[in-house]
Amino acid sequence: MDKKSEEFYKRLKQELSDSTIWPSEYLFKFIVPTDTEKILQIENAFNGIGAVIKTTKSKNGNYTSVSVDVKMQSSQSVIDKYIELSYIEGIISL
Repeated sequence: MDKKSEEFYKRLKQELSDSTIWPSEYLFKFIVPTDTEKILQIENAFNGIGAVIKTTKSKNGNYTSVSVDVKMQSSQSVIDKYIELSYIEGIISL
């Protein structure tokens, strides 16, 4: 992981720890190129933990927004999930 990403995750973890009582519901939002395999990779990462997943294609269908509402145990578990999914080509985490 590069230094910029490391600093981002460190800052996010601090903000989540300061503003949230864990465990808590957390809304992940991702944008990926519309590709069934990429969407399935995101869905599979949250499989079996009670996540509610909603997908919406962009107007032209080139991109898909994936919203995942799930109960997370800690700010570190949120960071770990973002890192786990960062390998998906073209993914944008919001």
